Amino acid sequence: MTSLQPPTTVVNLDVQGMTCASCAARIEKKLNRMEGVSATVNYATEKATVQVNDVEPAALIATIEQAGYGATLPTETADEPQHELDALRRRLLVATALSVPVIAMSMVAVLQFPGWQWLSLLLSVAVVG
Repeated sequence: MTSLQPPTTVVNLDVQGMTCASCAARIEKKLNRMEGVSATVNYATEKATVQVNDVEPAALIATIEQAGYGATLPTETADEPQHELDALRRRLLVATALSVPVIAMSMVAVLQFPGWQWLSLLLSVAVVG
């Protein structure tokens, strides 16, 4: 006779309050003690990936909170990737607009007025910063 296992579901959680890798290990240990749970916690990304068999996400969050940390289900919106692309595009345009005068002043002798190096430095710092 074979026993039927319920299908495994993957639940991703955002974990708050971890200050070191030991915290991640502690949370992982607490989650793995639960029946039907296999968890991995990543301190660097502050995320927990949990494979569960018939366990509610609220129970996982409660276990993490009992360990002294915070946890929430991730909130992802469809506009988030587009917002990031818009921000990167804006940074690229500003960096280009500030870099062109620096290149022109350093390569064209006619544009090199007294103190042009300082202006180049200011424009370059704005691009890097």
